Amino acid sequence: MSRRCELTGKGPMVGNNVSHANNKTKRRFLPNLNDVSLMSETLGRTFRLKVSSAALRTVDHRGGLDAFLAKAKDADLSPTALKIKKDIAKAQAAA
Repeated sequence: MSRRCELTGKGPMVGNNVSHANNKTKRRFLPNLNDVSLMSETLGRTFRLKVSSAALRTVDHRGGLDAFLAKAKDADLSPTALKIKKDIAKAQAAA
């Protein structure tokens, strides 16, 4: 189970814990991931995705999952999200 956002590709970052004595030890900064159900208006169904809270706010700002995926780069999306994006594009072309 990878700790990676399925919509933005945001994953863990690496940094240092710095003590008062300025000792440095490695640490990981994990993204704030949530399991959410997002509704696609075009397909008329929901999808369970593991999404960062920042990506969830962006989805709301852009007007839903369909609008977010239309603008998203294919390289950032997970295979599941990429399949949803292609299904939405196919359904919009048929309509």
